[in-house]
Amino acid sequence: MSTRKPIALQLYTVRRESANDFQGVLRRVADIGYVGVEGSLDFFADEQKDRLQCIRDLGLQLPSCGIKLPIDERSRQLLERAAEGGCQYVMLSIMPEQFQSIESIKAVAERLNEAAEITSRAGLTLCYHNHWWEFENQFGGRSAHEILREHTEPTVSFEVDVYWTQTGGADPVAEVKKLGARAPLLHIKDGPAVKGQPMTAAGEGSVDLAGVIEASQAHARWLIVELDECATDMLEAVEKSYTYLVTKGLAYGNKG
Repeated sequence: MSTRKPIALQLYTVRRESANDFQGVLRRVADIGYVGVEGSLDFFADEQKDRLQCIRDLGLQLPSCGIKLPIDERSRQLLERAAEGGCQYVMLSIMPEQFQSIESIKAVAERLNEAAEITSRAGLTLCYHNHWWEFENQFGGRSAHEILREHTEPTVSFEVDVYWTQTGGADPVAEVKKLGARAPLLHIKDGPAVKGQPMTAAGEGSVDLAGVIEASQAHARWLIVELDECATDMLEAVEKSYTYLVTKGLAYGNKG
């Protein structure tokens, strides 16, 4: 294994736990040893300044934030604030009904190209985050994801969700290799890779996380743990995921 990458937590993972105690949950995340968190662009809005300050006070980085399309004037202002605040990436997903035909996929690509032009001007890199449908939907033996990346400009990067990639029937190791430098972010999650079944802590499922991370070493900048649902206590799974990735030498954190 070559140079390890920093580990962050997608805050969607702890959305229920943090709903009534954001500061307490974030303190737990920092105490575990996570280097950063992935949150929302709205964290840079005035009405959420307390949350942003909490992240900073705990010494957590905020390398990536979620964004929605279309990008309006308010979002443009927040993009500038995010870049000034040290954020490097913004990420988004598109719903499955937009991947039902080659023409609709090309339309998605055009929307991403336009959004990337705006985010680039603000100093941020746009990353498209996949689910299973981009790989499950096939057109002449080619996945919707492959068609999408063919029609997006180099300014559009990808946040590869390795679990959903496998759930959609693709090999996440191979997909990460194909994307190369266009995949600076990886969403790390584990489990049975079966739709409708809960996820597990990293290292307890069927995803070859070591293989994926090794394949990404030359290009990945952050490994971001995300569990949409989990069969066990979520915060325990968050800690187990951190421990697995760090002790196996797959990522680095602030502890261990």
